[in-house]
Amino acid sequence: MRVKICGIRRPDDALAAARLGADAVGVLVGQLHPSAHFVSAADARAILATLPPFVSGVLVSHLSEPSALLGLIDQVRPAAVQIHSPMAVDAVAQVRRLHPGLTLIKAVHCDQADPVALVERYAAVVDGVVADSSNPSTGQVGGTGLTHDWTKTARLVQQSSTPVLLAGGLNPGNVQQAIATVNPWGVDVNSGVKGTDGFQCLKRMAEFIALAKSDEGENNQPSQRR
Repeated sequence: MRVKICGIRRPDDALAAARLGADAVGVLVGQLHPSAHFVSAADARAILATLPPFVSGVLVSHLSEPSALLGLIDQVRPAAVQIHSPMAVDAVAQVRRLHPGLTLIKAVHCDQADPVALVERYAAVVDGVVADSSNPSTGQVGGTGLTHDWTKTARLVQQSSTPVLLAGGLNPGNVQQAIATVNPWGVDVNSGVKGTDGFQCLKRMAEFIALAKSDEGENNQPSQRR
Protein backbone atom coordinates (compact mmCIF):
# COMPACT_ATOMS: atom_id res chain seq x y z
CA MET A 1 0.00 0.00 0.00
CA ARG A 2 1.46 3.33 -1.06
CA VAL A 3 1.35 6.13 1.51
CA LYS A 4 1.62 9.86 0.88
CA ILE A 5 2.04 12.31 3.75
CA CYS A 6 0.78 15.73 2.66
CA GLY A 7 0.86 19.22 4.11
CA ILE A 8 4.54 19.04 5.06
CA ARG A 9 5.96 22.47 5.96
CA ARG A 10 9.40 21.67 7.40
CA PRO A 11 12.37 19.78 5.91
CA ASP A 12 12.82 17.71 9.08
CA ASP A 13 9.21 16.50 8.85
CA ALA A 14 9.69 15.46 5.23
CA LEU A 15 12.80 13.50 6.11
CA ALA A 16 11.05 11.91 9.11
CA ALA A 17 8.12 10.81 6.93
CA ALA A 18 10.54 9.22 4.47
CA ARG A 19 12.41 7.40 7.22
CA LEU A 20 9.12 6.10 8.62
CA GLY A 21 8.28 4.51 5.26
CA ALA A 22 6.25 7.09 3.36
CA ASP A 23 6.37 6.61 -0.40
CA ALA A 24 5.62 10.25 -1.16
CA VAL A 25 5.63 13.62 0.60
CA GLY A 26 3.40 16.49 -0.48
CA VAL A 27 3.91 20.24 -0.18
CA LEU A 28 1.09 22.70 -0.85
CA VAL A 29 1.94 25.75 -2.96
CA GLY A 30 -0.41 28.23 -4.62
CA GLN A 31 -3.00 29.11 -1.99
CA LEU A 32 -6.57 29.64 -3.17
CA HIS A 33 -8.52 28.68 -0.04
CA PRO A 34 -8.11 29.18 3.72
CA SER A 35 -5.47 26.82 5.08
CA ALA A 36 -2.34 26.89 7.21
CA HIS A 37 -0.76 24.09 5.16
CA PHE A 38 0.64 26.19 2.32
CA VAL A 39 4.31 27.12 1.91
CA SER A 40 6.21 29.31 -0.52
CA ALA A 41 7.71 27.87 -3.69
CA ALA A 42 11.20 28.40 -2.28
CA ASP A 43 10.37 26.57 0.95
CA ALA A 44 8.70 23.76 -1.00
CA ARG A 45 11.81 23.26 -3.10
CA ALA A 46 14.00 23.14 0.03
CA ILE A 47 11.67 20.64 1.69
CA LEU A 48 11.57 18.27 -1.28
CA ALA A 49 15.34 18.53 -1.73
CA THR A 50 15.79 16.72 1.61
CA LEU A 51 14.04 13.57 0.39
CA PRO A 52 16.12 10.44 -0.23
CA PRO A 53 16.02 8.50 -3.52
CA PHE A 54 12.81 6.58 -4.28
CA VAL A 55 10.63 8.85 -2.12
CA SER A 56 8.55 11.04 -4.41
CA GLY A 57 8.30 14.78 -3.77
CA VAL A 58 4.82 15.99 -4.74
CA LEU A 59 3.81 19.56 -5.55
CA VAL A 60 0.15 19.94 -4.57
CA SER A 61 -1.51 23.00 -6.08
CA HIS A 62 -4.98 24.48 -6.50
CA LEU A 63 -4.03 26.74 -9.39
CA SER A 64 -6.19 26.45 -12.49
CA GLU A 65 -4.07 28.29 -15.05
CA PRO A 66 -1.47 26.01 -16.64
CA SER A 67 1.04 28.87 -17.03
CA ALA A 68 0.95 29.55 -13.29
CA LEU A 69 1.34 25.87 -12.46
CA LEU A 70 4.18 25.50 -14.94
CA GLY A 71 5.94 28.38 -13.22
CA LEU A 72 5.64 26.61 -9.86
CA ILE A 73 6.96 23.39 -11.34
CA ASP A 74 10.05 25.22 -12.57
CA GLN A 75 10.59 26.73 -9.12
CA VAL A 76 9.84 23.69 -6.94
CA ARG A 77 11.20 20.92 -9.19
CA PRO A 78 8.97 18.11 -7.89
CA ALA A 79 8.85 14.50 -9.03
CA ALA A 80 5.05 14.62 -9.16
CA VAL A 81 2.25 17.19 -9.33
CA GLN A 82 -1.16 16.81 -7.71
CA ILE A 83 -3.73 19.11 -9.30
CA HIS A 84 -6.53 20.03 -6.91
CA SER A 85 -8.18 22.62 -9.15
CA PRO A 86 -10.82 22.11 -11.86
CA MET A 87 -8.09 22.53 -14.48
CA ALA A 88 -9.38 21.69 -17.94
CA VAL A 89 -8.29 18.46 -19.59
CA ASP A 90 -6.47 20.26 -22.41
CA ALA A 91 -4.60 22.38 -19.85
CA VAL A 92 -3.50 19.27 -17.97
CA ALA A 93 -2.42 17.83 -21.31
CA GLN A 94 -0.30 20.94 -21.86
CA VAL A 95 1.48 20.34 -18.55
CA ARG A 96 2.01 16.73 -19.60
CA ARG A 97 3.53 17.73 -22.94
CA LEU A 98 5.95 20.20 -21.38
CA HIS A 99 6.93 17.90 -18.49
CA PRO A 100 6.62 14.32 -19.79
CA GLY A 101 8.72 12.93 -16.94
CA LEU A 102 6.42 14.21 -14.18
CA THR A 103 3.87 12.01 -12.49
CA LEU A 104 0.51 13.81 -12.73
CA ILE A 105 -2.32 13.22 -10.27
CA LYS A 106 -5.78 14.82 -10.58
CA ALA A 107 -8.01 15.32 -7.54
CA VAL A 108 -11.72 14.49 -7.68
CA HIS A 109 -14.19 15.18 -4.89
CA CYS A 110 -16.33 12.19 -4.09
CA ASP A 111 -18.65 14.12 -1.77
CA GLN A 112 -19.93 16.32 -4.59
CA ALA A 113 -20.93 14.05 -7.46
CA ASP A 114 -20.33 10.67 -9.03
CA PRO A 115 -16.67 11.00 -10.02
CA VAL A 116 -16.40 8.11 -12.51
CA ALA A 117 -17.17 10.14 -15.64
CA LEU A 118 -14.84 12.94 -14.51
CA VAL A 119 -12.00 10.52 -13.91
CA GLU A 120 -12.36 8.99 -17.34
CA ARG A 121 -12.13 12.45 -18.95
CA TYR A 122 -8.66 12.87 -17.45
CA ALA A 123 -7.49 9.25 -17.69
CA ALA A 124 -5.44 9.76 -20.84
CA VAL A 125 -3.44 12.70 -19.46
CA VAL A 126 -2.77 11.73 -15.82
CA ASP A 127 -1.10 8.84 -14.03
CA GLY A 128 -3.68 8.58 -11.26
CA VAL A 129 -6.40 10.35 -9.31
CA VAL A 130 -6.86 11.16 -5.64
CA ALA A 131 -10.39 10.76 -4.32
CA ASP A 132 -10.78 13.51 -1.73
CA SER A 133 -13.37 15.39 0.32
CA SER A 134 -14.24 19.07 0.10
CA ASN A 135 -15.71 21.43 2.68
CA PRO A 136 -18.16 23.89 1.05
CA SER A 137 -18.55 25.84 4.30
CA THR A 138 -14.86 26.80 4.34
CA GLY A 139 -14.05 26.59 0.64
CA GLN A 140 -11.44 23.90 1.27
CA VAL A 141 -10.87 21.31 -1.45
CA GLY A 142 -8.35 19.26 0.53
CA GLY A 143 -6.96 18.89 4.02
CA THR A 144 -10.49 19.10 5.39
CA GLY A 145 -10.33 16.26 7.91
CA LEU A 146 -13.68 15.09 6.51
CA THR A 147 -14.43 11.63 5.16
CA HIS A 148 -16.79 10.93 2.29
CA ASP A 149 -18.86 7.90 1.28
CA TRP A 150 -16.23 5.18 0.90
CA THR A 151 -18.66 2.87 -0.90
CA LYS A 152 -18.81 5.46 -3.71
CA THR A 153 -15.01 5.54 -3.82
CA ALA A 154 -14.89 1.75 -3.89
CA ARG A 155 -17.08 1.81 -7.01
CA LEU A 156 -14.71 4.36 -8.52
CA VAL A 157 -11.74 2.05 -7.86
CA GLN A 158 -13.60 -0.83 -9.52
CA GLN A 159 -14.58 1.17 -12.60
CA SER A 160 -11.57 3.45 -13.09
CA SER A 161 -8.90 2.69 -15.65
CA THR A 162 -6.58 4.92 -13.62
CA PRO A 163 -5.04 4.14 -10.19
CA VAL A 164 -6.97 5.75 -7.33
CA LEU A 165 -5.50 7.14 -4.11
CA LEU A 166 -7.88 7.61 -1.20
CA ALA A 167 -7.82 10.85 0.80
CA GLY A 168 -10.23 12.79 2.98
CA GLY A 169 -10.43 12.43 6.75
CA LEU A 170 -8.02 9.52 7.03
CA ASN A 171 -6.20 8.98 10.34
CA PRO A 172 -4.56 6.14 12.28
CA GLY A 173 -7.94 5.13 13.68
CA ASN A 174 -9.72 4.56 10.36
CA VAL A 175 -7.08 3.91 7.69
CA GLN A 176 -7.33 0.12 7.84
CA GLN A 177 -11.13 0.20 7.56
CA ALA A 178 -10.80 2.63 4.67
CA ILE A 179 -8.36 0.36 2.84
CA ALA A 180 -10.54 -2.69 3.42
CA THR A 181 -13.62 -0.86 2.11
CA VAL A 182 -12.15 1.00 -0.86
CA ASN A 183 -9.17 -1.15 -1.91
CA PRO A 184 -7.26 1.86 -3.25
CA TRP A 185 -3.86 1.96 -4.92
CA GLY A 186 -2.64 4.19 -2.10
CA VAL A 187 -3.70 6.49 0.73
CA ASP A 188 -3.05 10.20 1.22
CA VAL A 189 -3.18 11.91 4.63
CA ASN A 190 -2.75 15.46 5.87
CA SER A 191 -4.76 16.67 8.86
CA GLY A 192 -5.12 13.13 10.22
CA VAL A 193 -1.46 13.05 11.28
CA LYS A 194 -1.23 16.64 12.48
CA GLY A 195 -0.06 17.40 16.02
CA THR A 196 -1.36 20.00 18.45
CA ASP A 197 1.30 22.44 17.20
CA GLY A 198 -0.21 22.40 13.70
CA PHE A 199 2.68 20.45 12.14
CA GLN A 200 2.75 16.79 11.17
CA CYS A 201 3.28 14.65 14.27
CA LEU A 202 6.06 12.05 14.24
CA LYS A 203 4.07 9.60 16.37
CA ARG A 204 0.90 9.89 14.30
CA MET A 205 2.81 9.59 11.04
CA ALA A 206 4.51 6.44 12.33
CA GLU A 207 1.19 4.93 13.40
CA PHE A 208 -0.55 5.79 10.14
CA ILE A 209 2.20 4.43 7.90
CA ALA A 210 2.57 1.22 9.92
CA LEU A 211 -1.18 0.56 9.90
CA ALA A 212 -1.58 1.32 6.20
CA LYS A 213 1.30 -0.98 5.31
CA SER A 214 0.36 -3.76 7.74
CA ASP A 215 -0.78 -7.21 6.65
CA GLU A 216 -4.40 -6.05 6.70
CA GLY A 217 -3.55 -3.35 4.16
CA GLU A 218 -1.26 -5.49 2.03
CA ASN A 219 -3.92 -8.18 1.75
CA ASN A 220 -6.17 -5.62 0.06
CA GLN A 221 -3.87 -4.69 -2.79
CA PRO A 222 -5.74 -3.54 -5.90
CA SER A 223 -5.17 -5.12 -9.27
CA GLN A 224 -4.85 -1.83 -11.16
CA ARG A 225 -1.35 -0.65 -11.96
CA ARG A 226 0.24 1.83 -14.34
